Amino acid sequence: VQLVESGGGLVQPGGSLTLSCVASGFSIRDYYMRWVRQAPGKERELVEGVSNIGDEYVSGRFSFLRDNGKNTLSLHISDLKPEDTAVYYCNARNPAGPASNDIWGQGTQVTVSS
Repeated sequence: VQLVESGGGLVQPGGSLTLSCVASGFSIRDYYMRWVRQAPGKERELVEGVSNIGDEYVSGRFSFLRDNGKNTLSLHISDLKPEDTAVYYCNARNPAGPASNDIWGQGTQVTVSS
């Protein structure tokens, strides 16, 4: 059972990037799927407060995609700002289970800097 993120990197302000998450060993269809980020010195937070990503959702600069058939998630961020700098994690939560059973990816670093 695992989640693997990719797509992070160093991006200039105003740029964009797409993060991907591939799940294996379980079906994301059965889970709340979300992106969580942790900025330096701050607590982890749900990206745009989205606690469960549907098939497709756009919130401002953030575009979320979920493909239950391919068992993947993606997050496209446009017009990146320095405050978007963080480690971005893919997270799966069983709706019937405690948070302690969450599945986490290893994270992918996004750094926004000129």
